[in-house]
Amino acid sequence: MDSKKTAWLSLVDRKPEVSLAELLSQLVPPREFTKATFATYRPDSKFPSQLAAVKAAENFVDGRATKVRLFAKRPEIKAGIYLDGGFGVGKTHLLASMFHAYRGSKTFGSFLAYTDLIGVLGFANAVEQLSKFEFLCIDEFELDDPGDTMMMSRLLTELQARGSRFAATSNTPPNALGQGRFAAADFAREINAMADRFQILAIDGEDYRHRPSEAHTEALSDELLEKWLSSQSKNSVAMDDFDSLLKHLSSLHPSRYVNLLNGISALGVKEVHKLGDQVSALRWVAFIDRLYENQVKLQSTGLALTQVFTEEMIAGAYKKKYLRAVSRAGALTA
Repeated sequence: MDSKKTAWLSLVDRKPEVSLAELLSQLVPPREFTKATFATYRPDSKFPSQLAAVKAAENFVDGRATKVRLFAKRPEIKAGIYLDGGFGVGKTHLLASMFHAYRGSKTFGSFLAYTDLIGVLGFANAVEQLSKFEFLCIDEFELDDPGDTMMMSRLLTELQARGSRFAATSNTPPNALGQGRFAAADFAREINAMADRFQILAIDGEDYRHRPSEAHTEALSDELLEKWLSSQSKNSVAMDDFDSLLKHLSSLHPSRYVNLLNGISALGVKEVHKLGDQVSALRWVAFIDRLYENQVKLQSTGLALTQVFTEEMIAGAYKKKYLRAVSRAGALTA
């Protein structure tokens, strides 16, 4: 880069640390949903399950069972509620609305945020810390990693025994909705005895962004990337080489990715290419999640950031993770 040009920030130069207090303080809704309420959720009239989900979520937060027909057996109030649906139907909005409406001690995080917390603290200490909260919100409950899923099952069992309540969302892609939906069936199987204590709600509908998960954006030339970076706030813009960034991410525990992005509003990634292995790909998924939660704008050179996963990856066991990353990268680069 010409020395006269702006020297962008570099994520690779950052060595973030994270304390227990910071880890716990990060367990709040993403920036996009800091003001989410039930009133601001806009259910699609074509899909009645959306309005039904709003009412059920409100009732759950208030500690009320959903109304039933006269003389029908009144359902018990469940320990948890599980919102199952595709991309863009407002699951996270509803989950954040529940968080904001709940008046007791509470926490909000992605499935990966909680498993990262267990990785940093150890299981027993994580249980001790999280048992301080009456209500736990878990976004994008992952069902494609049996080890992590069973660890979360054990965590929820331990916390429920201490009186905690839960709300969770699934990561079902649009083409898996309807009969035989992967998330609901696997959720019920994987959490075993916990399953019958969760009210599982299906939320049908289309992606409100009207962008299919397989859509992609275009990469820029070096010159256009420079122009785009220059159009952003110069004190909060970073640019890094794709391989260097991947190497740096591999040296950090995922719990530090949030602090890595402190103050960053836009990121340019140069010389992007297809990811060559599953470990790097899953690490990139976790990073995209943090970028999305912080609403960091993205652009790239080389390959579009929605095209980094191979066809084999998209067709494999972690398909839902990759499709979510494609959808989120598309939103950030649009």
